[in-house]
Amino acid sequence: MELSRRDFLKSSAAAAAFAAAGAAALSPLRPKDAAAAESGITWGKAPCRFCGTGCGVLVGVKNGRIVATKGDPQAPVNRGLNCIKGYFLSKVLYGTDRLTKPLIRKGDTMVEASWDEAMTLIASKFKEAIAKHGPDSVAMYGSGQWTVFEGYAASKLFKGGIGTNNIEPNARLCMASAVTGLMTTFASDEPMGCYDDLDLGDTYFLWGANMAECHPILFSRMIDNRLKNPKVRIIDFATRHTRTSQMADQYVRFAPQTDLALLNAIAHVIIRDKLYDEQFIKEHVVFKRGKENIGYGLEDNFKFADEPKLIGFDEYAAFLKPYTPEYVATISGVPATTIVELAHLYADKKRKVTSLWTMGFNQHTRGTWVNNLVYNVHLLTGKICKPGENPMSLTGQPSACGTTREVGTFTHRLPADMVVTNPEHREKTAKIWGVDPKKIPAKPTYNATEMFRALDRGDIKVVWVQVTNPFQSLPNLSRYRTGARKGDGRFVIVSDIYPTRSTELADVILPSASWVEKEGVFGNAERRTQQWFKLVDAPGEARSDLWQTMELARRLGHGNLFPYKQVEPEMWEEYRKFNEGQGKDLAPYATYATTRGLRWPVVNGKETLWRYAEGHDPYVKQGEGIKFYKNKPDHYKAVIWARPYEPAPEVPDRQYPFWLCTGRVLEHWHTGTMTGRVPELKRAYPAAVCEMHPDDAKLLGVQNLQNVKISSRRGSIVLPVELNGRSKAEKGNIFVAFFDEGKLINELCIDAYCPISGEPDFKKCAVKIEKA
Repeated sequence: MELSRRDFLKSSAAAAAFAAAGAAALSPLRPKDAAAAESGITWGKAPCRFCGTGCGVLVGVKNGRIVATKGDPQAPVNRGLNCIKGYFLSKVLYGTDRLTKPLIRKGDTMVEASWDEAMTLIASKFKEAIAKHGPDSVAMYGSGQWTVFEGYAASKLFKGGIGTNNIEPNARLCMASAVTGLMTTFASDEPMGCYDDLDLGDTYFLWGANMAECHPILFSRMIDNRLKNPKVRIIDFATRHTRTSQMADQYVRFAPQTDLALLNAIAHVIIRDKLYDEQFIKEHVVFKRGKENIGYGLEDNFKFADEPKLIGFDEYAAFLKPYTPEYVATISGVPATTIVELAHLYADKKRKVTSLWTMGFNQHTRGTWVNNLVYNVHLLTGKICKPGENPMSLTGQPSACGTTREVGTFTHRLPADMVVTNPEHREKTAKIWGVDPKKIPAKPTYNATEMFRALDRGDIKVVWVQVTNPFQSLPNLSRYRTGARKGDGRFVIVSDIYPTRSTELADVILPSASWVEKEGVFGNAERRTQQWFKLVDAPGEARSDLWQTMELARRLGHGNLFPYKQVEPEMWEEYRKFNEGQGKDLAPYATYATTRGLRWPVVNGKETLWRYAEGHDPYVKQGEGIKFYKNKPDHYKAVIWARPYEPAPEVPDRQYPFWLCTGRVLEHWHTGTMTGRVPELKRAYPAAVCEMHPDDAKLLGVQNLQNVKISSRRGSIVLPVELNGRSKAEKGNIFVAFFDEGKLINELCIDAYCPISGEPDFKKCAVKIEKA
């Protein structure tokens, strides 16, 4: 399909705009009108507030209010373009129900309070719980929408002050498998490639990634590449036909969960047909095999520890023997000839191959494994750490990488890939923080799902939620919504900018400043660190989450952890100490104020586009070629893992015969807290629908837009059916977006998770469908 990058984005934006406003509402804007409209506007730079792409935007301020936003022409990520959500950024902070004052629960009513009253109450609840039940009875649940400063302060307070590892981000729900995939393969988080690969490659394998809707700017760069280079091919591996599938050169439908088998089959063909790069494997790879039949995290306090063992190339080849294209065709639905064809395409020495994936891989009960398996294919063929040839997991939040992963706001992590279980890492952290190393606990506590199970059981008494909406976004949602209001000493604090399905369960609601109402730093999916200054005041009494965290620290007697006079610059320079000399170096704070971001490691003022590669990465010396220098235990080599196909914990049967998959749509972001306040986006896609295949609807006697009742073993919901919409479900599958706060689809999802990463699977559970 011939479509340019700019045409693609224009068509996406126009479609949403026409749906929202209608053609009659559109009128031409003459040049003199545009000049008049911009009169008196002051422009500042910032990264977009939405996904992990990290688009640069220019923010127009007039009379202390954001009046316009536009794509930043100087931003390398998006080069002046925005997606439809980005074009409406000026409206996301100005919903009529913006939270502006602290609120405290009095019975069933939320009553306005002063900041002093609210923070005094919160501090007293923390002190009471810690005194009675110990530091592990309090918790912080944060977000990939935290700025680097906010995440760093929260981690420092909880791990270095309170003395608990009870801190988790919502990135556990979306990016944890990407982290463990990278750590187990390369011993370092974050990708080796960057977005330039979208411009420089010619073969793109998309795995469970509807990039046209969820990462439209990046998808547009691939489209632009294909327009310029007729050799470019885009292959879309997916379980539903989407806008991405429409524009791909090849759509490969596969049965849910069988991506594991497909990747092993591709590796099988590469070895069988001797398509692998023998020299690269000899110099840069070791082989390992871990535990199998590892469970699904369905039991409270589930524990798992892998036991990796070195194997040889021959043992790995023997492991792959059962994964013949013919066998895998029977379980995946992908023809054997297609598997062979795509294996040869992956290995073609004349082609530059990039693999891209999002939640289809990461939200998976074998998420770590499937990440390992796609790395296997790149390592077998030597197509890695080169311009245009890399695997990359794309992220969904603006600083899931920069804050949750790099700062280390997971229960088990510290900054710069360090972990709490390593005494040397705790020692280094304590030295930088100025605390006793014994203060930082040596054991992780709960992943995100287990954290809310602990709240439900009563093991956690106080939880503070910042910049996220867990009581809409968690799987098996009914359990955790009920658990939050069980009483018996449980106390829930929620900091947000609007009322949500989480604030309605809170004991205290704190009004937060957002985006350019405060100073901040985000880190995007290509390791690009981007800074912005405060451009407008937050409304009413709203304050930043950073201030809120530091104020609690002061009231708990840990104010000494934050001795800064100029908070953001001084905190940044402290945080940089963790990264120096670790292959994750960051520039001085002032540098980011004058750039559109830099990709780390930044050494001598120069950013790094491709990691581990001589001539690109300053940590790889001349003559070393490619060196996976973070993996010292394996002699600076990457790991190819023997990981088997194992079925999902819950599969369709006679009682529940359909697969349910959840996800996002173009117009809305996550739980719709911000996009739902933009009238144009709300009108364009007002409510969730149930995407269903027409043949399934016919068997059920259901017409388009007719209501159906969808039920799983955990809950039920009523939605209208959509047949032949922008995306098309395959037979036996349905899809529902999770942005609609009036229809909590996650009540149906199973809270099974990858035992290694702790990331839940929102893409696969069994449901039944009846006429409503």
